[in-house]
Amino acid sequence: MEKLNSIIFYNIDKAIRSYRNFAQRQLKAHGFTITIDQWLIIKAILENPGITQNEIGDLVFKDNASVTRIIDLMVKSEYVIRKVHSEDRRKTNLEVTESGKKIIKDVQKIVEGNRKTALKNITKEELEIMNSALLKISENCINTKK
Repeated sequence: MEKLNSIIFYNIDKAIRSYRNFAQRQLKAHGFTITIDQWLIIKAILENPGITQNEIGDLVFKDNASVTRIIDLMVKSEYVIRKVHSEDRRKTNLEVTESGKKIIKDVQKIVEGNRKTALKNITKEELEIMNSALLKISENCINTKK
């Protein structure tokens, strides 16, 4: 029987979880209360004006309930505001506040440092191969209709 650490998808998940835990610890160690998920959602809103909550969920791999909960916390923290959609009152537009933009800017150096630490001793060629392989895995899974 194969061992867990010989299964590529186990190792991918382990790497992702290890990185997220490390990145969250670094934010906390530098006095920030923002979470990795909040950071991802603010970035998604900034990069995609007019994005819906469902689209955010797809982009950051979270279900709608989780996205709603995270956005509620960010509204309370005054990183994001909700505005009623001008044409459909059932919809809301999300806008990043100045405070939200500032927190993204303030944590950028930590994020860059986290990536540098995580990718230490990995060559540019290895990164390119890994990225290519991961994109192929995603395409294989997305394009399969079984």
